Formats: sequence, C-alpha cells, structure tokens
Amino acid sequence: MSTPITQLELALAGEITPEMTFVAEREKISADLVRDEVAKGRMVIPANRVHLAGRLEPMAIGVASKCKVNANIGNSAVTSDIDGELEKLNTAVHFGADTVMDLSTGKDIDRIRTAIIGASPVPIGTVPIYQMLEELGGEIEDMRAQHFLDMVEHQAKQGVDYMTIHCGVLLEHLHLTMNRVTGIVSRGGSLIAKWMMSHRKQNPLYEAFDDLCDIMRQYDVTWSLGDGLRPGSVADASDDAQFAELDVLGELTKRGRARGTQVMVEGPGHVPMDQIQMNMERQAEVCDGAPFYVLGPLVTDIAPGYDHITSGIGAALAGWHGAAMLCYVTPKEHLGLPEKEDVKQGMMAYKIAAHAADVARQRPGARDRDDALSKARFEFDWNEQFRLSLDPETAREYHDQTLPQDTFKSAHFCSMCGPKYCSMKITQDIRKMAQDGDLVQLSSAE
Repeated sequence: MSTPITQLELALAGEITPEMTFVAEREKISADLVRDEVAKGRMVIPANRVHLAGRLEPMAIGVASKCKVNANIGNSAVTSDIDGELEKLNTAVHFGADTVMDLSTGKDIDRIRTAIIGASPVPIGTVPIYQMLEELGGEIEDMRAQHFLDMVEHQAKQGVDYMTIHCGVLLEHLHLTMNRVTGIVSRGGSLIAKWMMSHRKQNPLYEAFDDLCDIMRQYDVTWSLGDGLRPGSVADASDDAQFAELDVLGELTKRGRARGTQVMVEGPGHVPMDQIQMNMERQAEVCDGAPFYVLGPLVTDIAPGYDHITSGIGAALAGWHGAAMLCYVTPKEHLGLPEKEDVKQGMMAYKIAAHAADVARQRPGARDRDDALSKARFEFDWNEQFRLSLDPETAREYHDQTLPQDTFKSAHFCSMCGPKYCSMKITQDIRKMAQDGDLVQLSSAE
C-alpha cells in the first residue's frame, strides 16, 4: 500500500493533520470529528500542498461544518486584467468568501492565476477545460485526453486547490437533452458534448478518470465533479438528463475516494422551491454523502438583474437541506462579467443564505450573532449593531443618510419611526412602568 499523502488517506490512517486541527478550531468542533468526517468522505479540506506553502488558511466543506460560500471571478476575452481580478478577489474575501473560483477564459490566464493564488488566503478552484481550450485556439474538437491531463497537472503545480471537471456527461446522455428548454447550459458540459458528437466517442475525461485521480492525488487537489447537464431553467429541473449524470457522479465519487482523492459534487442551477429538498436528499444518497456544492439554485427565471436574489432564496433552502457549499450568483448572472460591486452584492446575498441555513440547521453558536445584534438593536446601541452586521459600512451609511452623525450615537429611534412611534422605545417605557408595579396591578385587577 502506498504511503498516505492526501487529507483523505491520512484521515483513513487515523491521523489528525495540522490542517484538520486548524479547521477544527475554526469551526469550533473537535479534531476527531473533522478526521472522521474526512475519512468518510463527507468533508473535504481543499488544500493543494503548493498553496499550503503560501498564504492558504485551511478550511472545510461538509455538512458537519458551517455552510460555505464560493465566489466566481475571472477575466473574459473582452475585459479584465490582473489588477481587476485581484480587486475582485480582495472584495470577495473581505465580504466573507470561503473559496474563490478563477474562471478566466481570456488571455494571460497563467499570470492572472499565479497572482490570484499568491494573494489568496482561501482555496482557489478552476475549470481546467477553459485554459486548455484557449491553448487549443478555441477548437474543442482538437482536444485529446493528454491535452487535458497536461492542463490538470499544470494547474495543480500552480497550486489550484480544487478543480471542476465534467467527467459524468456520457455520450448516451445527450439525447436526453434534446427537448430541454435551455439545452446544456454548463460551458464545460457543452464543450464535452460537442467533442463527443464530433468524434462519436465516449467522454475522454470519463475514460481518463483514474489517470486524473493520480495527478490530483499527488498534489491533494480536491475533485469538484462538475454537473455538465445541470438544468438551466426551472422547466428543465429534475429531468432524466440531470439524474442520469448524477448516477455517474455517484460512481465517480466512490472511484475517486478509492484512489485517495477528496471528492465533492456539484449540483443544479435552476430548481423550483418545491424540488430543492428532494434534490439535496437524492444527491446525498447517490453520492454517499459527498459534500454538495450548488449554484443557487435559482427558483424562478423572470428576474435578470436580480438573480442574486432569486438564487439566494434557493441557496438558503439548499443549505438548510444539506448543501455544504453555495456558489454565489451576482446581479450580472446571464447578463455580463461581474465587476467589484457585483461581487459584493453576490457575496452579501449568499452570506445571508449560508448563515440562514446554519441557523435553520441549529449549528452550535450559529445564532449567537443574531441574538447579540437583536440585543444591541433593542438597546439602541448603534455602533454595536454596525459592528455585528455582515456589511457594517452599508448599514452605517443607510442609517447616517437620515440621522446626523452627532445624533445617532444617542438616538433611541431610527428615522423610519421617529421618537414618537418607535415600538422598541415604547416597549422600554412599558418596562419602566412595570418596574413601578403598574403591570402587576393590572394583572391583579384582571
């Protein structure tokens, strides 16, 4: 048997690694629990050894830990540069991103990614087929399995912590998408589908899965098994194509673990609210409890420009029902490449969703911040309210727009109600009356 080198292999050997210890302290759970969850495949610690030697702070993704949020950044063929991507990275991390995916599809990808990994304290994910396609001049038909293997190894050497790879889309699945409203919406999934149709051969990434595992194991890169046939509209949710691929992802989850690699699984993008619980439970069963990483899901398709809200609703429900990580959606979804302010808006929507899920799952200590802020609100302690807010700057800005800076520190009201109609101020007055025995006398009179 080979020497254990990945977090999964070390956990199976009974070892608690420094990364597991760090995660346990961060999550306020025991190191034994972290080790046991990693060993069972229900938790992953995306930590490429190259990135670990740099700025990476280990974190965990799994149902036993807090619900996590990923932010997507990356340049395109028409916009963005290194400074712009670093600004997006810093914005995402500042507002609480637990991981960041570099989805660059334009030029200069290597320099941008090197800069991102060097600056990032959080795990970095990629979709290797994007950079491979750039190097092939945009012609997916020219791909050979070795091209992809070389790109995965190249990005692993850079320090990428987890990779989305669309191994589960098979040739026999494609006919199931023909009557879909929105067809194949995954970029990686559509590229693999085009390759299979052009060559009339099976998915080369599925056939090279064991070789991919061997590369990823060497650097302890975590699988993010891509859902190339995820629904791109609520009309296509929970269809035969989606679940046919999911069954393959369940098979690959077990194969990946058997070869010593950590595995998480990606989930659907557009799902009506009444189908979300079923989707989460089905994935957990088919994929043997592997962490589920979902995009949204969007619960309606009619709000372009506001899809951080339509998807935030689905994300909260998904987290409540077992999703381990939520991939944010920005207001620019379906419309354009997100910029700094879009990243902030997406992060805010998803930190709310993830925290709401943690509260709903009754994770130890999850509600402490809510209770502390509510107490500060009732006591009109404005500075403490701002400090405890997910976005203190915006909370303070909104408040100060209508109450002067020299007033807010002592004001026992906000501008919505004013001093005469503030219910909390009135409640405080009632309690003062109670201290004088008024309420006791009223109760006795009844």
